[in-house]
Amino acid sequence: MAHYENLPIYKKAFELAVYIEQVVKGFSRYHKYTIGSDLRNLSRNLAVLVIKANSIKDKLPALTELRDKSEELKLTIMKCEFQQWQCQQQ
Repeated sequence: MAHYENLPIYKKAFELAVYIEQVVKGFSRYHKYTIGSDLRNLSRNLAVLVIKANSIKDKLPALTELRDKSEELKLTIMKCEFQQWQCQQQ
């Protein structure tokens, strides 16, 4: 199995997963178990997909899935920011 621990992309994906865990702790109970759960799962998936892409010969499918999941995470973060903005406006 290829070594992934020293890859910069893996390190950043892992740091992101840890950061999101910390941020979600501060969410309200409702959001912690709805959108917070989505954020945690997506961020962990990014690190797993880096490991997967690094360990297989044909990397394209895993990298494509990694790109798609990162876009999904980005949209989820944007939704969180929008919801927070809406709550501040009320």
